[in-house]
Amino acid sequence: MIRVAVVGCGLIGRRRAAEIHRHPASSLGLVVDIHPPAAAALAEEFDCPTATDWHQVLEDPSLGVVVVSTHNGLLAEITTAALAAGKHVLVEKPMGRNLAEAQAMAAAATNRVLKIGFNHRYHPALARAHQLYRQGLVGELINLRAYYGHGGRPGYEREWRGDPVLAGGGELTDQGVHIVDLIHWFAGLPQEAFAYLQTVVWPIEPLEDNGFGLFRYPNGVVANFHTSWTQWKNLFSFEVFGREGSLSVSGLGRSYGIERLVIARRRPEGGVPDLTEEVFDQPDSSWRLEWEEFIAAITQGEVYQGTPAEGLAAMRMLQALYQAARTGAVARV
Repeated sequence: MIRVAVVGCGLIGRRRAAEIHRHPASSLGLVVDIHPPAAAALAEEFDCPTATDWHQVLEDPSLGVVVVSTHNGLLAEITTAALAAGKHVLVEKPMGRNLAEAQAMAAAATNRVLKIGFNHRYHPALARAHQLYRQGLVGELINLRAYYGHGGRPGYEREWRGDPVLAGGGELTDQGVHIVDLIHWFAGLPQEAFAYLQTVVWPIEPLEDNGFGLFRYPNGVVANFHTSWTQWKNLFSFEVFGREGSLSVSGLGRSYGIERLVIARRRPEGGVPDLTEEVFDQPDSSWRLEWEEFIAAITQGEVYQGTPAEGLAAMRMLQALYQAARTGAVARV
């Protein structure tokens, strides 16, 4: 039985705690939050001790794994310390506030498993689309297009997501890192990036509430996306276009709508393509699947997603987007 500490008992920490509790090979050994009521709520639900200082995790040799689900400002500090103390770590996205923090985490993961929490890869519609793409169903890739957003909320400027020091970036970092990771998952690392940023509704300057990004690959493939905190009705859309057809994913469950995958196969004679829809109307299984893969990587040495290299790639892509937005010029990734 692997004893796990969860550092950060907010919404994501609660989701991680539930999967740790459900898995037959893991148990909650400690939950940590600077706000005692948040830790106490998890402790009561899952019958485990609490702490307010994350350093306590490092001193307990019975805790073999740490889940880091704090605000962005603490991700690198806690992760590198936990790895140095011999713990395996699952750290939530993004991989720190900037590329330098991500590089420090990757360098610390010399003999332990470090997994970045890119749970979107485990959503069934996206996983199925990736499988079909890799099988060559839509032919040679030509471009990708994505939209992701929600309506934000009044008072963002008073939360950690509205604090440049704690967040590191705005919506481009928050939800955009998921889109950037998915683009990398399908198409690899791009060569060039360009972006425009807006801060138009929520008073969070110098952070952005909208990000518009473009990537270009050496072979001419282009990816474009828009992430938004002014998408008043929640939206997720990720589309992959090949020479022979397309794969279009919409929804992530709950407020984002039922997950759907539309497969389009181009007709040689033109006209409306052959369309097939797969519907995934089920509870969100991404957190469970991600945790199962993490445990298998630790206990059996299995290959896993969200590796340090993949986390670094996403941070390189984000860094290039922010550089392009700042300078008004195309940036090398």
